Amino acid sequence: QVQLVESGGGSVQAGGSLRLSCAASGYTGSSSCMAWFRQAPGKEREGVARILSGGSTNSADSLKGRVTISRDSAKNTLYLQMNSLKPEDTAMYYCAAGPFSACYAGLHWAPFISTQFNYWGQGTQVTVSS
Repeated sequence: QVQLVESGGGSVQAGGSLRLSCAASGYTGSSSCMAWFRQAPGKEREGVARILSGGSTNSADSLKGRVTISRDSAKNTLYLQMNSLKPEDTAMYYCAAGPFSACYAGLHWAPFISTQFNYWGQGTQVTVSS
């Protein structure tokens, strides 16, 4: 069992930055793939960025250049640095953990599919005002 606890959300003006954190505990050995998803009111949950245990990263095309995912294995903590925030980034942001296949399929990054992830945090709210 893996427990995930997000923090770092808040309110920020457009153009600002935030760094989200996700503290993982429990047996994380099977969770090779960790990710950030977000969900805005009335919208489907969408993938933001992923990282494999070896350090390879991938982010959603629409967010490339504005988000950076990283992890500190010693602290069992996942991070999401978000820059140049826009009002449309307003959402609940979730940390998720899953097997290798949640990140990678064959020789390519797999599509972001939330059902591939076994464990989820409770979310942290990000609100960006114009």
